[in-house]
Amino acid sequence: MKLPPPIRSRKDTSMLARLPLPCLLLMAAFATFVLCLYADRTFKVRKLTVIFFVLSVAGCIGMIVVGGLQYHPWSPEQMLVEYSFTWTGMTIGLLWPRKRFLEYCEEWRRGIRRETYEYPKWWVVAAVASVSLMSILGFLLAT
Repeated sequence: MKLPPPIRSRKDTSMLARLPLPCLLLMAAFATFVLCLYADRTFKVRKLTVIFFVLSVAGCIGMIVVGGLQYHPWSPEQMLVEYSFTWTGMTIGLLWPRKRFLEYCEEWRRGIRRETYEYPKWWVVAAVASVSLMSILGFLLAT
């Protein structure tokens, strides 16, 4: 006979996930705001900023739903901590190529189209490392 997964109580979570829900929502909103502000200042296209915002909210809700469907379910509080740290890591990872983004966006606005947009490989490595490290840190602080 298969036993149901254990239900996590708030006592089983870390101190960061024990914060009141409004504080965690504020953390998630701040991480989303910083990413959207970065997108707005870098790309200077309002539609793209709105797309970043909508995808961020959908990603947050999706993380909460998927976290609750796990064999050992994650609480919404834990998923909000993970979301906040992951989005902060994404924003940090996108800081490296900012000048290049600005150049390419300015060319795009003037009508100049390139076949390929080149980035140094270490920028990709830095972005992936930033998101990964912040996700691991969020995981450690949420469990």
